[in-house]
Amino acid sequence: MVRTDNLRIERFAPLTPPDAIKTELPLTARAADTVVMARAGLENILSQRDRRLIAIVGPCSIHSREDAVEYATRLRRLARELERQLLVVMRVYFEKPRTTLGWKGLIYDPAMNDTCDIEAGLRLARRILLDINELGVPAGAEILEPVVPQYFTDLVSWAAIGARTTESQTHRQMASGLSMPIGFKNTTDGSMKVAVDAIRTAASPHTFIGVTGDGRVATFRTRGNRFGHLVLRGGYEGPNYTSEHIVLAQELLSKMGVDPNLIVDCSHANSGKDPQRQIVVLQDVLAQVRGGAEVIRGFMLESHLLGGRQEIPAGGKPQAGLSVTDACLGWDDTERVLREAAAVVAEVTT
Repeated sequence: MVRTDNLRIERFAPLTPPDAIKTELPLTARAADTVVMARAGLENILSQRDRRLIAIVGPCSIHSREDAVEYATRLRRLARELERQLLVVMRVYFEKPRTTLGWKGLIYDPAMNDTCDIEAGLRLARRILLDINELGVPAGAEILEPVVPQYFTDLVSWAAIGARTTESQTHRQMASGLSMPIGFKNTTDGSMKVAVDAIRTAASPHTFIGVTGDGRVATFRTRGNRFGHLVLRGGYEGPNYTSEHIVLAQELLSKMGVDPNLIVDCSHANSGKDPQRQIVVLQDVLAQVRGGAEVIRGFMLESHLLGGRQEIPAGGKPQAGLSVTDACLGWDDTERVLREAAAVVAEVTT
């Protein structure tokens, strides 16, 4: 009989089920405490019971366990110092959505040499999240592949649905069942309404097909996630962080019956991918907070140990502490602007 399916599949490689990898790399009491406390803090901020700002900072993408732990160690010290003003969450992004082609992240190609050992990538991602949470630093991640959450979202305190997937029904359904607050980014063309539609959709119960912890296909029934919120990241037509954009976003959220919560992503189209311009964006956002823009619940920064970026070298062994995807702020600038943000919060809350 003539074959009609899998005609373009070269090979299959079974993956270890999520529960088996969790057994190998179990959630520790210290890591669990970090996640529970951070999620509760985020929910309190989004419920307007806590006047701190959420600060989601860290590398554009994680490609090195050593770099991630070093960054988290520095961030822990600073976060503890500023904890009365900022709830700091480290960006720990393992999946990179691509408009065309490029390195898709540590999960998909941990060796950065096109070997695409996803099995190794999943284990390494979970190990890094354990390291960071055991330090007492909450982790935030973008959720891209719908099967991946089963492997490590017990270690994620905040999650994002990205600009390219906010419109996806699959991701909206998945978000409705995730255990942490979810930020929905406006689309790459700058549309806020699509993201607000996603927030409303994810707040409702859904039934969908997924994979269980033991690797079986099953139907999932969710309760809905009421802690969805809007993340402004700019679009093809330019930035959307100014006071005019914030007012428009607030009006749209209110009109559509969604809690007026938003986070400003100081990178991406808001900064024109110029890492130093993130500082300008954040200063504008902080001026709005000082002026009474209570709808702003936090901000995002792309930051690494060293400023700038690098191309992935042949053989997949990049320079330590330097981004291999978007250019980032260096640590010194990061520390300075977080202190500035904390000072503004202290000013408006006393």
